[in-house]
Amino acid sequence: MSSLPRPSRTYQIAMYPWFALGHQIAFLRLANKIASRGHKIWFFTPNSSRRVVEHFNHHPHLIAFVPVTVPHVPGLPPGAETTADVPFSTSHLIMEAMDMTQEEIEKELLNLKVDIVFFDYTHWIPKMARRNGMRSVFYSTISPVMHGYAISPERRIPWRNLTEADMMKAPGNFPDLSITLRAHEARGFTARTIMKFGGDITFFDRIFTGVSDCDAIAYSTCRELEGPFCDYIEAQYKKPVLLAGPALPVPPDTTMDESWSDWLGKFEKGSVVYCAFGSECILEKDQFQELLWGLELTGMPFFAALKTPSGADSIKAAIPEELKRKLQGRGIVCGKWVEQQLFLQHPSVGCFVTHCGWASLSEALVNKCQIVLLPHVGDQIINARIMSLSLRVGVEVEKGEQDGLFTKEGVCKAVRGVMDEESETGRETRANHDRLREFLLNKDLESNYIELFNEKLHALFA
Repeated sequence: MSSLPRPSRTYQIAMYPWFALGHQIAFLRLANKIASRGHKIWFFTPNSSRRVVEHFNHHPHLIAFVPVTVPHVPGLPPGAETTADVPFSTSHLIMEAMDMTQEEIEKELLNLKVDIVFFDYTHWIPKMARRNGMRSVFYSTISPVMHGYAISPERRIPWRNLTEADMMKAPGNFPDLSITLRAHEARGFTARTIMKFGGDITFFDRIFTGVSDCDAIAYSTCRELEGPFCDYIEAQYKKPVLLAGPALPVPPDTTMDESWSDWLGKFEKGSVVYCAFGSECILEKDQFQELLWGLELTGMPFFAALKTPSGADSIKAAIPEELKRKLQGRGIVCGKWVEQQLFLQHPSVGCFVTHCGWASLSEALVNKCQIVLLPHVGDQIINARIMSLSLRVGVEVEKGEQDGLFTKEGVCKAVRGVMDEESETGRETRANHDRLREFLLNKDLESNYIELFNEKLHALFA
């Protein structure tokens, strides 16, 4: 904790996140932390987003929503305002619409006498802020590890686009060169970085420009988790990095469905495998079946909360009859939403097989279940490498180098590896997880970090 006196001045702060629910919620959680130090937050968002996220506002007297009129762009459905309204293939049109709000946003920022603007994909915010005497902060909803690996200045090669070979290895000065991508992963990363994302600018250049032009970069993490990677980004971009502390889960105020609670209660402490891949991940039918066969092969009871796979009409239709017979009494596949934290907290659950979304990993880290990592796309992949290679708190399921497919044997091997308390892998991941959980649950962690964050905000005006 800093020994400097607590800054007393409060600022007028604007937030303008990408029109996607995950980004809006992440920004609002940061807004809650900043508002706890007395700052006024003006949260710019379309009306449709406000209705979804406003219950996350814990300081309504300090956080006010400012409605944004989303211009129509040819190709967008009438009334489309966020990524929830369009398929991924046309999300770049939402970005085009957001870029068309520059004049409206500048007018509002001046009317509200804003001091600092937090943004992410709107790369034009820093220059707008600077010409009006404001400061700008790029708030990244991805981790410093992911940011440093994929969008470091070392990646910028003016005379050519990034290639798969470039992306398979970390930048030269990256703190952990053991973090790499497989061929199929690098293929996806490369395609994303060079694709046009809103007008005639690539996704890579949009992010790179915003980060290069802003006054500071912010993350919801802590030095104990990603310190060397934060230092790397600070050195590469030559500007301060502000850390708001890790985004830990808020305890649920609901109770578990009695039928699930009764079922889990039949099994010994720490013996059940819980598997869930979030609200957006949809497996192909063959990989869906491979996953279930792998869980069955462990011989352990399991509960899998999964979406209906691609190529199947329903969860029930996607499960082979032979597998249904083997699973009777000890395996449940649920296609409905369940409160994940309640499962991870249940005494019978001893292992969590996750798609490696950061929210899910945060929930896993503060609970006692062992962690098996099965990432699918984007930052999930780098998140898995952090957990398995840097922090060594989980084991990643092996996949094919070229095709990216996993096998039932690979799933079984990873689960048994972390669940075996006598194995070297099991002992190491448990010990590391225990230490990290104890640290994250320290009651002073968040308040200490937000105080340092507040001091660095004030330093932007020094």
